[in-house]
Amino acid sequence: MPSGAPAAAPVPLIALERPFDIDEFSSLLGETSVRVTVPRDDLAEVLRRVSDFMGFGIYVYAVTVRPTPGDLLKSFLVELQRVDYDPDQRTWKPFVEKGTSDSPFGPSGTRT
Repeated sequence: MPSGAPAAAPVPLIALERPFDIDEFSSLLGETSVRVTVPRDDLAEVLRRVSDFMGFGIYVYAVTVRPTPGDLLKSFLVELQRVDYDPDQRTWKPFVEKGTSDSPFGPSGTRT
């Protein structure tokens, strides 16, 4: 190899990918949106945990599940998008953050 040529980056023989962790996924619940690839064997448990989490009624998600491309249904892309119910239009709308407040009476701190 000529002394002026840059060395080629070594090519790893194997690439280690962290296994899917259902408890780590559960810690994401409460976010406005979540997108994760789930192995087929964990899909039912993921959907059960999402359903249980929504059972509290504080966070409600629109859930999309679709197979990942080209792997013969070995994994699925699960997308969660937080939604709120609009009683005027009688439908679910994307969640819009309205801000936070330290006071139980709102940002002004008064009851008015």
